Amino acid sequence: MIDNHELPIGFTMELAQHSDILNRFSGLSKEEQESVIDGARQVNSREEMRNYVENIFRGKNENHFL
Repeated sequence: MIDNHELPIGFTMELAQHSDILNRFSGLSKEEQESVIDGARQVNSREEMRNYVENIFRGKNENHFL
């Protein structure tokens, strides 16, 4: 898994609130994790981060990870 110092804090907080999503994220390859993190770095608000995390792992986004 990617080191915590490389993760946006809002992303980390959202993962902590969704153990199912955290488990899915942990199961991704390093390249897939980096792609998700890069997307999280583009997020500008707490609400947007919540939506990003939920959508990318729950299939509401065409680039979701299952």
